[in-house]
Amino acid sequence: MESKRQKQIAETVKRNIGPLLQQEGPYIYGDDVLVTVTSVKMSPDMSIAKIYLSIYNTENKQAVLLQIEDQYFRLKQSFAHRVRKHLRRTPELQFFMDETLDEMYRLNDLFNRLEKEKQMGKSEEE
Repeated sequence: MESKRQKQIAETVKRNIGPLLQQEGPYIYGDDVLVTVTSVKMSPDMSIAKIYLSIYNTENKQAVLLQIEDQYFRLKQSFAHRVRKHLRRTPELQFFMDETLDEMYRLNDLFNRLEKEKQMGKSEEE
């Protein structure tokens, strides 16, 4: 269970890292890739921010995540500059891929295919 302070810090991180990725992203992973911050989780001691990203318009999402991690120092420095008046200490940033939407689309396609093949079973309406 996250404390109120953890949620506040997570929201501050999310509000600042999103625009930072929009600003710095074209220099890191190119113009055609879209990266959005879906959620941020803070460790209990506020020293680590786990940032979950959704990555679109690319087949190799892992490569984009690796490019972001390669530019860690640049991102952390820009992030620290943005939040210096809001946070006492800048947390360590850890980036993870959020595949929730990809999984949702995959399951939706699977259900649509089963519906077309009439393998869904009987519906309650019939």
